[in-house]
Amino acid sequence: MASGNETKNLDFCQKWDKDEYEELAEKQLTEEREKKDGKPAQPAKRELLQHQDYKVDLESKLGKTTVITKTTPQSEMGEYYCNICDCVVKDYINFLDHINGKKHQRKLGMSMWVEHSMLDQLKKHSEENKKMEEKQKEYDFDEKTKDLCEEEEKAKAYKKKLREKRAEDDLAFEENDEMAAVMGFSGFGSIKKNH
Repeated sequence: MASGNETKNLDFCQKWDKDEYEELAEKQLTEEREKKDGKPAQPAKRELLQHQDYKVDLESKLGKTTVITKTTPQSEMGEYYCNICDCVVKDYINFLDHINGKKHQRKLGMSMWVEHSMLDQLKKHSEENKKMEEKQKEYDFDEKTKDLCEEEEKAKAYKKKLREKRAEDDLAFEENDEMAAVMGFSGFGSIKKNH
């Protein structure tokens, strides 16, 4: 006794035709690559990721008050504005994330790939860094000795002023004692009781 339900497929998962979707994807890619004049467009050649050659200004608007109206341009609204992507970011952490992100870098014409360094390049770079450090150490030593000499002179001048001030205070205190003696006071100190 076989019922009609046993012969049906009880698998409820939908089956996708992979070949059909691969053809659709390829067709869509070819349509995107073709220009209006019918020639296939060359894929964009992007540069490798590079260091930023400009300083990111994060502090120019700190502590300043601005009046914002309906006609105020978006770039002057008080938040961080990216003129390349034409977007506003609320705080500096998200602004830095945006600048280092894929969308911003692509608009600058860069891929997210980094150039692989060869051993010769690394050796050359490390030698340049060593030379720079040696120059900084020599300069820093001379600069520090000058700073130490200046600080010692300032400390001597400060101590001299303190000595002079103490001497003046001592004279003023002695004059107060003399004034108290003239007025008949024995001093301005504590009262001692004799029993």
